[in-house]
Amino acid sequence: MSGVSMSMLTVGNLLLLLMLSGASIGAPRTFSVDYQKNCFQKDGQPFRYISGSIHYNRIPRVYWKDRLLKMYMAGLNAIQTYIPWNYHEESPGQYNFSGDRDLMYFLKLAQDIGLLVILRPGPYICGEWEMGGLPAWLLNKKDIVLRSSDKDYLSAVDRWMGKLLPMIKPYLYENGGPIITVQVENEYGSYFACDFDYLRHLTGLFREHLGQTVVLFTTDGGSVGFLKCGSIQGLYATVDFGPGANITAAFEAQRHAEPKGPLVNSEFYTGWLDHWGSHHSVVSTDAVTKTLTEMLQIGANVNLYMFIGGTNFGYWNGANEPYSAQPTSYDYDAPLTEAGDLTKKYFAIQNVIKKFHKIPDGIIPPTTPKFAYGSITLQKLETVSDALEKLSYSGPVKSMYPLTFTDLHQVFGYVLYRTTLPVNCSKPTPLSSPLNGVHDRAYVSVDGVPAGILERFQTITINITGKAGSRVDILVENMGRINYGKGINDFKGLVSNMTLGADVLTGWTMYSLNIDEAVSQGVLGKSVSSDPPQPSTLSLPTFYGGSFVIPDGIPALPQDSYIKLPNWTKGQIWINGFNLGRYWPARGPQVTLFVPSSILSTAAPNNITVLELEAAPCSSGPCSVEFTDTPILGVTLHSKPISRLFSKKDLL
Repeated sequence: MSGVSMSMLTVGNLLLLLMLSGASIGAPRTFSVDYQKNCFQKDGQPFRYISGSIHYNRIPRVYWKDRLLKMYMAGLNAIQTYIPWNYHEESPGQYNFSGDRDLMYFLKLAQDIGLLVILRPGPYICGEWEMGGLPAWLLNKKDIVLRSSDKDYLSAVDRWMGKLLPMIKPYLYENGGPIITVQVENEYGSYFACDFDYLRHLTGLFREHLGQTVVLFTTDGGSVGFLKCGSIQGLYATVDFGPGANITAAFEAQRHAEPKGPLVNSEFYTGWLDHWGSHHSVVSTDAVTKTLTEMLQIGANVNLYMFIGGTNFGYWNGANEPYSAQPTSYDYDAPLTEAGDLTKKYFAIQNVIKKFHKIPDGIIPPTTPKFAYGSITLQKLETVSDALEKLSYSGPVKSMYPLTFTDLHQVFGYVLYRTTLPVNCSKPTPLSSPLNGVHDRAYVSVDGVPAGILERFQTITINITGKAGSRVDILVENMGRINYGKGINDFKGLVSNMTLGADVLTGWTMYSLNIDEAVSQGVLGKSVSSDPPQPSTLSLPTFYGGSFVIPDGIPALPQDSYIKLPNWTKGQIWINGFNLGRYWPARGPQVTLFVPSSILSTAAPNNITVLELEAAPCSSGPCSVEFTDTPILGVTLHSKPISRLFSKKDLL
């Protein structure tokens, strides 16, 4: 081969390597903090971002492009997203970055659309997500101090970040990718530990894997008190606050930590979160646009949290203290609805941004059509007790005293605890969890007859009757681990002893239930019980099933939908084996669940499975669920009004 050919080959290989590594052949790409001009610098020019939060883990992958395009067409030049550790490493050392968890595809898609990325990889994220994004297996060490210099916690963090951050590095802006800034931890000033050694360790870890030039930042509430333990040298301190806040005071708090540099509101609240039993949060568009305008007028960088909320499918919702779980919907009253629909708030925000930045030319993707598939009849299947062998693949575990979910190596869902009455209880006798150890809700039956419900911080005692030797079943539901505050080490199940009268109950048999697997395999059979309807207002936790057909060959179908369960009480619902989430219309505020078209089929019947935990509207015979084209998120029967919005203090 000639020397010329060899040289050309060498140059070609070099160019290929540069492209694969994301390196720029032209001028180097840079993103930095300009402390002299109080701004960010992008490629040597002053830069201000107007960003919006989107959580890829709350949106089906098929809809990522639709949602990102809508954000881009609103005038945003960046997005912000969390990376939930527990979403990608559900079991130690087993990583999942495929399908709906394909983070790299999401980052590339954002870049292809023209959006920069503000990345918040944790290890703790909060985000109203199960355990704030921390994996529950960390609790295998019972006395672990999360978010601290605890050596076992740091060891797990180092392994996780050693996997994640090298994957992220090629996507940094300086390497040709979209990521301009990376957050270290999250709102640490709101946590009790105040461990600066921990923050220093994380800073060194991020620098080791991502290099010395990427902008690393922190986020805390907009007061000096939060920044005291949340900010540290080497990480650029930013604040968060919502509409109606005193922006001068909030940014003065940031200036306390960062006398120079860009003003940044990393979480400007377009809405607020919900809890079961509270009002659905609705925040006025005028309040949002007024404060947004004020921040943009002074040159601040702003991230709108949330721009689209999405859905806590399955068991991924979090909870706050005193214990109150968040619902399946994470609509957040955001500019794009849970289903990605365009709203009045969306266009009002776009009009504000127009005054400060040029809006892209082009067509905004339309709101996706919704279809009401109508009423579907469900038949009663087996009770949880009847189906125990099908649901508990690992079989029974015996112990003198009850074991937690963690002890049983179960993360989500349900565990059945079984014991017997040691004495005759001819008169109502208190069955109690004196240390408030039911985490989080327990459905109690005696000899197959529903006896009552125990609920964390709500009901710790019920009265039961029965003969000595009667079987006591307690089905315990994990309603979602606490995601914010000191209680994030949230053990599930019966986490302390149960008493009958004054005596501690012993001799437990426990069944870990893998209901998702049983549903996906279709092993649940029809009810074999011929017993007449029971007069109790409660029924045993029971499965119901049905199906419906969507015609094929019709271009418009399938479409997104919503499902509601008229007169059902509380439970879990699956469609085609996909865990849609929890329903609880008896408590509200959420009534309907979002059904993305991506889980529906025209090639085969669509199977619906419902686990009703308390009382179905069909004590005998069939009952039904209904598909509708309109969401219902704001019906609350037992309201606990929120005193005020937009402050992390609300959740302390």
